[in-house]
Amino acid sequence: MNPTTTAPAAADPLRLTLVVGSNRHGRFGPVVADWLLDRIRDRDDLVAEVVDVAEAALPMSLEPTPEATAALSGITPKLARADAFVVLTPEYNHSFPAGLKNLVDWHFAEWQTKPVGLVSYGGLSGGLRAVEHLRQVFAELHAVTVRDTVSFHNAGAAFDDRGALRDPSGPDAAAKTMLDQLVWWGTALREARASRPYGG
Repeated sequence: MNPTTTAPAAADPLRLTLVVGSNRHGRFGPVVADWLLDRIRDRDDLVAEVVDVAEAALPMSLEPTPEATAALSGITPKLARADAFVVLTPEYNHSFPAGLKNLVDWHFAEWQTKPVGLVSYGGLSGGLRAVEHLRQVFAELHAVTVRDTVSFHNAGAAFDDRGALRDPSGPDAAAKTMLDQLVWWGTALREARASRPYGG
């Protein structure tokens, strides 16, 4: 740690970046994201900002063109300053979307030694196959995925036309559990990064 840098106090809220992982036309992701952001804003131990794959004009070539650099300028700082992440993903063909993988692959150090919570939605599987694939990806990036997830099976039927859950009790409880775990890991890893460099 740079000696001129002041480490965040343990009581300081964690900076959380929510990554909205769908860019499909007519996507359902913003409905779930809005619900989740309401849960996050109810807490005093998290401060959230959003990175939306649909708003990220990143080329698939991973070539640092001027266009890519311009797109990254609005994304990379949000990932770099985050203490923790929540990645919201649908399930496309038994996995997560290509646009989400592309955004992940444009970065490395930004993910490292930070916790990731996973929220998914889909049909019968609730996006859980996409979640399990993401766990492998984030392990390779030296990030820690928390154990508990939030998943919405047949997500379109779970929310009404106003974007409110028809039965919020289960999802609200699941979100609290996941966010509690994220705060524990986020606090522990923030303290670890401040005290000594990661050797991975």
